[in-house]
Amino acid sequence: MAGTGAEAANEPDARTESRPAAGRADVPSSETEAVQAVSRPTAGAIAAGIAVVLVLGALTRYFETHVPRWSVDTPFQRVAKSIEFPVYAIALGLIGNVVLTKLALRDRLSAGFRTEFFIKTGVVLLGASINLKILVTAAGPSILQALLLITAVFGFTWWLGGRLGLDDKLRALLSSAVSICGVSAAIAAAGAVQARREQIAYAASLVIVFALPSIFLLPWLAGVLGLPDAVAGAWIGGNIDTTAAVAASGAIAGEKALQIATIVKTTQNALIGVVAIALTAYFTLRVERTPGAARPSARQFWERFPKFVLGFVAASIIGTLYLQTADKKSGAAHIAIVNDLRTWFLIFAFVSIGLEFSLRGLREAGWRPVVVFGSAALVNLAVGLGLSVLLFHNFTV
Repeated sequence: MAGTGAEAANEPDARTESRPAAGRADVPSSETEAVQAVSRPTAGAIAAGIAVVLVLGALTRYFETHVPRWSVDTPFQRVAKSIEFPVYAIALGLIGNVVLTKLALRDRLSAGFRTEFFIKTGVVLLGASINLKILVTAAGPSILQALLLITAVFGFTWWLGGRLGLDDKLRALLSSAVSICGVSAAIAAAGAVQARREQIAYAASLVIVFALPSIFLLPWLAGVLGLPDAVAGAWIGGNIDTTAAVAASGAIAGEKALQIATIVKTTQNALIGVVAIALTAYFTLRVERTPGAARPSARQFWERFPKFVLGFVAASIIGTLYLQTADKKSGAAHIAIVNDLRTWFLIFAFVSIGLEFSLRGLREAGWRPVVVFGSAALVNLAVGLGLSVLLFHNFTV
C-alpha cells in the first residue's frame, strides 16, 4: 500500500535498538530516553498522538472551507479556490512536526501517527465510489502498465545502483520503492533481502522527499500537456511512489483522475508480493547462496501481499451492487457519506505524513542513493507517461 512514511516509522534504528519496536527509524542514538519512550509507547502517548492528528485534520477541513470565503474579492481568490485539502493537511502536518520537535514531543507521540492505517482505510472506502465496470475495464491496461513499468524502472535502478557501487540490499530497496509503491515496497523488499534498518530509513526518506513535490507537480504537468482524465490518472498512479501521495495528487487532478490513479496504484501494490518473493529467491539462490536455505513459500507470498487491495475491490463490488438495488437519490446520498468519510481518513493520512517527515535518513544516505533514486524517478516519469498515453488514451471514466 499504501505506501507511506508510517511503515518506515515502525522500523527502529539498528544502532540504537536491535529488536523490533514501535519506534521510529530516525531516533538519534544519543537520545536514550527518546528511544525507550518510542520503543515502548504508553497508551497515553498513543492517544495524544492520535489527538494531534485529529486536531490538525479538523483544522485542515476548516481552512479548506473558509480560506476561499476569506479570499473573496482579493488577489488571492483564484489561488485559494484551487487549493485542495491535501495541501493544507501536509502543510499543517509539517508545521506540527516542527513544533513537536522543538518541544521534544514528536518521538514520544509518533506511535499515534497511523499513516498506514489511515491511508489504507481511505483507499478501501474509495473503492465504494468506483463502479465495478470501471474497475474491471481498467484492470487490463493497468496490469499491463504495471508489468512493463515495474520491469523497466526496476531494471534501470538496479543497473545504475550497481554502476555507482551501491550495496545490493540497498539497490533492492531503492529499485522496489521507485518502481512499485514507495515505502511499502521497500519494507517488503527489506524483509526479502534482510536489509539493515538504516537502509530502510534511507529508502523511506528518499521516497517521501520525491513524493511530496510530485503531488503538486504531476497534476500541473497533466494540465499543461492537456492530458485526458484517464491518462492523467494513470500517469499519477504509475509514477508517484506512495499510495497516500497518489490519492493526494489524484484529488488535485479531479475525481475521475483519482479513480484511475487509485486503480493503477492498487494494481502495482498487488505486485509487491511477487517482487518480494522474486527478491527472496534471488538473494537466497544467487547473492547469499546460503547452503540449505529454504525456498520462498506460498505462505510468504501471502504474508507480503497488501491485503487492503482486496478490501478496495470488495468495496467496489458492494458499492456497485448497492447502487443497482437502491433508488438513485438515496444511493447517491449514501455514497456521498462514504466519500466524505474517505476524505477524512485521507486528511488524517496526509497530516501524518507531514508529522512523520524527517531529513535525517536522507542526510545520512550520501549522494549516490539520491542520484540513483532521482534518475530512476525521471525514467519512471518518461516511461510512465508513454505507457499511460498508449494504454489509456481511449479510456473513458
